[in-house]
Amino acid sequence: MAVPGKAAAFRLPPLPTVGEIIKLFRLKAQKQLSQNFLLDLRLTDKIVKQAGELKNAHVCEVGPGPGGITRSILNAGVEQLLLIEKDARFIPGLQMLSEAAPGKVRIVHGDILTYKMERAFPKFLKKNWEDEPPDIHIIGNLPFSVSTPLIIKWLENISKKDGPFIYGRTQMTLTFQKEVAERLTANPGGKQRSRLSIMSQHLCTVENCFVIPGQAFVPKPEVDVAVVHFPPLVQPKIQQPFELVEKVVRSVFQFRRKYCFRGIETLFPENGRLKRTEQLMMTANVDPTLRPFQLSMSQFRSLCDTYRKMCDEDPALFVYNYREELRQKKKMRSLLESTSEPKQTEEENQL
Repeated sequence: MAVPGKAAAFRLPPLPTVGEIIKLFRLKAQKQLSQNFLLDLRLTDKIVKQAGELKNAHVCEVGPGPGGITRSILNAGVEQLLLIEKDARFIPGLQMLSEAAPGKVRIVHGDILTYKMERAFPKFLKKNWEDEPPDIHIIGNLPFSVSTPLIIKWLENISKKDGPFIYGRTQMTLTFQKEVAERLTANPGGKQRSRLSIMSQHLCTVENCFVIPGQAFVPKPEVDVAVVHFPPLVQPKIQQPFELVEKVVRSVFQFRRKYCFRGIETLFPENGRLKRTEQLMMTANVDPTLRPFQLSMSQFRSLCDTYRKMCDEDPALFVYNYREELRQKKKMRSLLESTSEPKQTEEENQL
């Protein structure tokens, strides 16, 4: 019986289990899409709890599949739930959930990598970046194949305050392979410290919440899965454009096991490379004999700030591409070899 003056908490009516939905619609996880179903509603409830208070919140679930996490989100008392599902086979089962929660669920058959998230929620939910996070959450059990490109895309959105972050500091609660989660949260000196660690930690507080053993999924993946929570920071730790930070960080980690100056060298054209590398390292006050995974966030900030000044002095520097230079060299070498071979053949023929 509801308490007088209070709205009764929403609960889904009795429904077929997730396993029964899978059988009913003859759903089968597709290996090429790296799909794995989570059927245990205790675990889906636990994932949803990591997102925080969802009562009356607006939530976007990425890749709901057969709807296990979807049920836990609805039972948390959300105001609106947007489901973005790429695989059309799951739509009928999700429609069944939508009918069980009238007016609460909107289903989009589409790709999260191309969906316009800036239109996903009502405008009245917008908050200033410096304010408390809006009542908006992104939750998802991501396919392994899409998890890294998707989080990089959303980190860029955070940096530019667009996409789902046009509403403010929208929080994300997502699943990753355990190894990827360890990279996201790795500290300086840790063996999992990587480009992903810097790109995520300079924009968010990254929390590795808990690990789900692989055997909890159907079919069982070869790895365990971790749940990671991302509340965006008010101020990024490196206050430079996303593209510049990514270029510096990617270059540093290009030669992960070598001294960091080896990766820094790839920021500069061959002509004057050594001199400019020394200038950057000295001005940034970074020890060139440190390994990339040993560098702290403040050292990356110093490298990015110094590189920005060098780019301001020489705008052509930022568009320089080390890999493209290597490709052009290889192309020229091949061209020279191909033009010299016929001459040798003719000489041999004359002899």
